[in-house]
Amino acid sequence: MAGDGSVVPADPGAMTVVKKKTQSSRSWILIDASGHGSLLDVDKYAIMNRVQIHARDLRILDPLLSYPSTILGREKAIVLNLEHIKAIITAEEVLLRDPTDENVIPVVEELQRRLPRLSAGLQQQGDSKEYLGGQNDAEAAEEDESPFEFRALEVALEAICSFLAARTTELEMAAYPALDELTSKISSRNLDRVRKLKSAMTRLTARVQKVRDELEQLLDDDDDMADLYLSRKGGSSSPVSGSGAANWFAASPTIGSKISRASRASIATVRLDENDVEELEMLLEAYFSEIDHTLNKLTTLREYIDDTEDYINIQLDNHRNQLIQLELFLSSGTVCLSFYALVTAIFGMNIPYTWNQDHGYMFKWVVITAGVFSALTLVTITAYARKKGLIGS
Repeated sequence: MAGDGSVVPADPGAMTVVKKKTQSSRSWILIDASGHGSLLDVDKYAIMNRVQIHARDLRILDPLLSYPSTILGREKAIVLNLEHIKAIITAEEVLLRDPTDENVIPVVEELQRRLPRLSAGLQQQGDSKEYLGGQNDAEAAEEDESPFEFRALEVALEAICSFLAARTTELEMAAYPALDELTSKISSRNLDRVRKLKSAMTRLTARVQKVRDELEQLLDDDDDMADLYLSRKGGSSSPVSGSGAANWFAASPTIGSKISRASRASIATVRLDENDVEELEMLLEAYFSEIDHTLNKLTTLREYIDDTEDYINIQLDNHRNQLIQLELFLSSGTVCLSFYALVTAIFGMNIPYTWNQDHGYMFKWVVITAGVFSALTLVTITAYARKKGLIGS
C-alpha cells in the first residue's frame, strides 16, 4: 500500500458484513459536505498531513488507548473523542474512525443523511428565488444555515447522548425490578444480581459524567467555543469579511436597495465579531441539558439503590435485635429450669434424711410440680416469641 493509503468508495449496506482486519485501527471513513463517503486505510501520518493536527491530538483517537471524552478545537479541525465516536471534523469533511463498528455505523448513516441538507436547501431556495425574483430571501436563508462543522458536531452529540440515554434506560429496566425483588426477599442470588447492576451503574455514571464535564467546560470558556468556528477561521462562513464588506454590498444592488444602511451595518458588525459564540452555545446547551437529564436519572437510580441498602440494613438490624431478645428469653427459661433442676437434684441425692421417712409422696409431688411448671414456662416463652416474630410458626 502507498504511504498516503488507499481510498475505497463506501457502501453502507456492505459495511455491516466487512470483517475487521488486523489493521482495523487504521480504518477511517471520509464524509464530505455532499454526504458521499469513502473508506480510507491510511496511517496516522497521512491523517496528520490531511487535517493538519499534531500527533498528540491524533493519539486521543487511538482505540487502544484510554482517553476521556474530549472535544478539542484546532486551527483547521475539531478533534472529537466521545466514547465510540472518534472523529476529526474540518470545515468541509468528516473523518470517522472504525466505520465498521456496530455502534459507529448508525452515526455514519446519520451523517450521510443530514450533512447534504444544506446543499439541498440552498438549491430549493435558488429555485424559489428564480420564481419569486427575491434574491434577498435566498441570501437570508443561506446566512441562517449552520456551518458544516456544527452540523457534523450536532450529529455526533446527538448520537452519544442517545446512546448513553439508551444504556441508562436499559439499566433502569433491569435495576428497579431487581431492587424490588431484593427488598421482598433477601438472598445470595438477589444480592449478587444487585451488586453487578450497581457496578454497571457506577461505570455508566462515570462515562456520562465525563461527557457532561466536557460540555460544561466548553460552555464556560468562550475562547474554546470560538476555536470550534472552523468556517469563520477559513473565512468561508460569511461573504462579509474585513474591508470587503462594502464591496460585497456594492456588488449586490438588489440586496442593497432593500436593506437599509443601518441594517447592513448591524449585519457586518455581527459577522465581524469573532467572539460571537451564541449559535454554538445554544447547540451545546441543548445537548448539555440532555446529558444532564441522563445523569440525573442515574443519580436517582443511585439514590434508590442507597435507600434499598438502608432498608435492608434496617431489616437486618431488626432481625438481629429479635435474635438478641430470643436469646434473652431462652436464657431466662434456662435459669428457671436450672432452679427446678436444683430442687430435683437435692431430693434425688442418696443421703438419709430423718424427715424423708414416711414422706415419700413429697418427692413425687415436687418432681411433678417442677416438671409441669417448667413445661408451662417453655410454652409461655415460645408463644411470646412467636407473637413477636422471633421464631417461625
